[in-house]
Amino acid sequence: MSSFREYALLPSLLSTLQNLDFTTPTEIQAKALPALLRGESVVGVAETGSGKTLAYALPTLQKVKQLEEEGDAVSEPGRPRAIVLVPSSDLGEQVTKAFKDFTHETRVRVRSALGGIKMAVARRNVSGPFEILLATPGRLEQLMQLKLVSLSDLRFLVLDEADQMLDAGFRPAIQRFLKSSPADRQLALFTATASEKVQGLIQELFSEATHIETTGHHRLVSSLKTVNLPVPGGKRFPVLEEVLEEHVDGGTLLFTNTREQCDALAEELEENGYDCAVYRGDMDKLERRQNLQAFRDGDIELLISTDLAARGLDVDNIDRVINYHLPKKLKNYLHRAGRTARAGQEGTVINLVTNRDKNLIKRISDRNTVV
Repeated sequence: MSSFREYALLPSLLSTLQNLDFTTPTEIQAKALPALLRGESVVGVAETGSGKTLAYALPTLQKVKQLEEEGDAVSEPGRPRAIVLVPSSDLGEQVTKAFKDFTHETRVRVRSALGGIKMAVARRNVSGPFEILLATPGRLEQLMQLKLVSLSDLRFLVLDEADQMLDAGFRPAIQRFLKSSPADRQLALFTATASEKVQGLIQELFSEATHIETTGHHRLVSSLKTVNLPVPGGKRFPVLEEVLEEHVDGGTLLFTNTREQCDALAEELEENGYDCAVYRGDMDKLERRQNLQAFRDGDIELLISTDLAARGLDVDNIDRVINYHLPKKLKNYLHRAGRTARAGQEGTVINLVTNRDKNLIKRISDRNTVV
């Protein structure tokens, strides 16, 4: 498909797509949309930045709106027609916004119940009738135990960033959700990497689903430039300063492996006159959100993070990713590098390479992921 207008989407959805300047579907969208609109369950494996959220958001919105137009509107509180499960509150907030961008014309009620927000807020969010719920698995289980949310009328269940969800140990919760929902509900699973855990879940619960893989799901996008810089004597900061002397139009996202490394790098940058912010786990949620927003708005050009920012984070203006500390696992590298060069834009990933990193660099090259 060369245009969203070639799909049988509601006029209100097409209008919003046009207003948001979405005209041509990405590969994952072109492959997943027809199957999901036909009512098929889908497993989608696609690289980061490929547009997975819109691939399932459009069919979800369409299906719940069509039920309403057919006279089968939601009237009871806490009985959503669709649930999108996300592994973290940060990703949940991002996906919630993506859905709500489409509800101004397509009048659908979207609520969120995410870990990290106060339980009183989550209870209030699910207190009335609504069609779509964005939730983290732990918070959804709590609400179900309190009988504030029921899956008895569920028609559509989406697992977003399934690899990260399974890494966090949520497989038993996912199995309970499936048992608590009608057998004929439609399923969708989207992931950037098909790990062994994901493959196991697919074989057990998604054996009847349509499987979709994009051509570049196992590699970095072609618009990404990769630079490997040796670190003489293990002294990283002088190398980093040389890199930062080269100005880029957008933001720079720097990755470390631990929270301690994250804080230490931020301190060293500030001591040397660089404005930066930190985005990592185990910090005040409001401060983390404010730091991310300042980075999104361009008020701060350097954001330092752990792998918390490697999964699902969607920021339009990241022109450069720097691996100050390279990860041990290839999949973490792919997630990090996927924060730039998104949606066809150009970007650069710069790796500070020590002797201990050479095995990873070789694996990346062997898999033809670096261009």
